[in-house]
Amino acid sequence: MYVAVTVIIMCILTFLLLIGTIIYFLASKSKRKTNLKLPRGMLNPDPLSVQVSNITKRNVANATSQLKDQFCDPENPRILQFGDISMAHHRIQGGIVRTDCRKSRCLSQLFDMNIHLKMEVNQDTGSFKERGARYALQNLTEEKKKAGVFAASAGNHALALSLHGKQLGVEVNVVMPKIAPLMKINRCQELGAKILVEGNDIAESREIALRMAYEQKGTYINGYDHYDILAGAGTVGIEILEECPLPDAILVPVGGGGLVAGVATAVKALSPTTEVIGVVSETCQAIVKSLQAGHPVYTPTRPTLADGLAVPNAGVNAFASMKGKVDQVISVPENDIAVAILRLIENEKVVCEGAGAIGIGAILSGKLNHLKGKTVVSILSGGNIDSTSLGRCIERGLAYDHRVIRLSVIIPDKPGGLSKLTGLVGELSGNIRDLYLERAFMRNDMSSQRVKMVIEVRGKEHEQQLKHRLEEEYDSSNCQFKNSNRLRGL
Repeated sequence: MYVAVTVIIMCILTFLLLIGTIIYFLASKSKRKTNLKLPRGMLNPDPLSVQVSNITKRNVANATSQLKDQFCDPENPRILQFGDISMAHHRIQGGIVRTDCRKSRCLSQLFDMNIHLKMEVNQDTGSFKERGARYALQNLTEEKKKAGVFAASAGNHALALSLHGKQLGVEVNVVMPKIAPLMKINRCQELGAKILVEGNDIAESREIALRMAYEQKGTYINGYDHYDILAGAGTVGIEILEECPLPDAILVPVGGGGLVAGVATAVKALSPTTEVIGVVSETCQAIVKSLQAGHPVYTPTRPTLADGLAVPNAGVNAFASMKGKVDQVISVPENDIAVAILRLIENEKVVCEGAGAIGIGAILSGKLNHLKGKTVVSILSGGNIDSTSLGRCIERGLAYDHRVIRLSVIIPDKPGGLSKLTGLVGELSGNIRDLYLERAFMRNDMSSQRVKMVIEVRGKEHEQQLKHRLEEEYDSSNCQFKNSNRLRGL
């Protein structure tokens, strides 16, 4: 009897051990399938967002050859129609801000033009991108809304989708490059978007976003080439003509071409004689090279104050839609963009990012003198600039505007020598912002020292007064005034 019971117990234990082994094996196998590695840069993850963002570098490397944006086909570009812009104009009413197109008396007097500013900086997220984002989300089917949308953006497009996705009940997933400002990343999260910070530039982020959209059966929305984005952007043109009838010219910032394609299509349909002028940075020439080639071409970008326009490719739909409608494209130097930001702050009390201020930069460059005496509208497309970049732009603008100058003066190395120099600067109302003494590297006179200074002045005339006074006191051979327009270190 005892032996029988023992055998039964041993059989039961063996059976339980076998069952436990099977369960452990199945659990381990399931864990290997679902244990997703969190990509570096994922912010505030939850189980769903971790699953959505399970993208490896191998996926990204293969994405270029395997995945294409179905709404942006180079072989079959969609040319924007005015009827679709008109429809977008009707449907987004009440969902976006109808911004002012106000006359600037200060800038008009300064440049001898009748200048109006289209204030897209006053949108809730600070840029015109809201128009296209809202229209694209409104046009999604219920099934597509449930699957969510995906995008790659360094800022404004991400903000626009995040806001209107929240308002319309659409899940928004955005891949932002590592260079994206932290301010914009945090703001998108506050609006409820799922954010993945990955990719060294917008091109890498785009490939990741395309892969995510494919795997999740969601919709990828290109920020400057999706057809609905172009239609939404075109509503800016309709509003301009409603508020400022028959302008002689409209200045449009150009990166990938979405805004200029939409505005040009609307304006040429309603006011064919109005000149549509695209404005680009000298360091971002994708649209210029594409127009020269007759088709979109890849063009590497360089750092620019107008970072919102730093796009290496013109959009295929945007390019096809703008051809024959844009009268000319103007390239603007970086220094003129900086001064434009400064002019808008001082004269209009408007904080504008480089991409938004570039139209005023085009006027400053002297390349639009044929518009003197005429009515000109400049689209201030965005105002999302972080404090560090804004400070840098202001400093550069002041230097280029001859209001911050640099000089070096050789003075006697004796008690009272430096005091005499700074006293002369003060007598002429110069404000010393930085000062550096150099003794060790003097080549000749051991009894002298070189003083390098950065001085704030009132303008070019004040700069010349200071220069002449110092040259009288210390001899012109001992005074060096650095060219303020060449913004390099002393």
